[in-house]
Amino acid sequence: MIVKSPVPTAKGRRTRAALLQAGREAFEEHGYDAARIDDVCRRAQVSHGTFYTYFGSKEALFGEVAEAVVGEMFAASVVGSAASGDPYARIEAANRLYLRAWAGNSRLVRMLEQAATADDRFGRLLLELREVFVRRGAEGLARLQAQGLADPELDPRLTAIMLGGMVEQFAHVWLDLGEQAGEQAAVDHLTRLWARAIGLTVASTSAQEGV
Repeated sequence: MIVKSPVPTAKGRRTRAALLQAGREAFEEHGYDAARIDDVCRRAQVSHGTFYTYFGSKEALFGEVAEAVVGEMFAASVVGSAASGDPYARIEAANRLYLRAWAGNSRLVRMLEQAATADDRFGRLLLELREVFVRRGAEGLARLQAQGLADPELDPRLTAIMLGGMVEQFAHVWLDLGEQAGEQAAVDHLTRLWARAIGLTVASTSAQEGV
């Protein structure tokens, strides 16, 4: 768990926010290895001393930037009222929102993955950040199982990890490596695969609604 230093004043909160934004820009522009604290300080218009008041190192800054990015992705992919109560439609909406959230943040997520190969601290952070997606997927599947709409023999957590990995890998190949596919086709295929994997179909949800 990342522990943030308490910031008691409004000015302190603004300075910390400016450093986080400057760090994010520097990492996106230069990459994790090439980004320098000098560049972060210049962008945030603060001294080195001020930087170290809030962050002990470049690694500490990157950890908080990565945490913020994944938090934004999670918030951006929450379906909420973006779809009806139909389970199939909500899976479709979740996939669409996730792909759009990935499009704006994939570079930093990939940096985190690369950093994790060399530093166990980032590996633990990566697992911690992905846990929010896994937990949400597992809880959603458990609800569908309780409603009789999904295969009751599936382990919710393992299923969420595996199917979430499918969506994430596709997002990487599509958005980062340039696989040619329209958004609607991509969302449609992901949703069909996800729904069939858990035993959910449009017909099954329609039948449930008619009960």
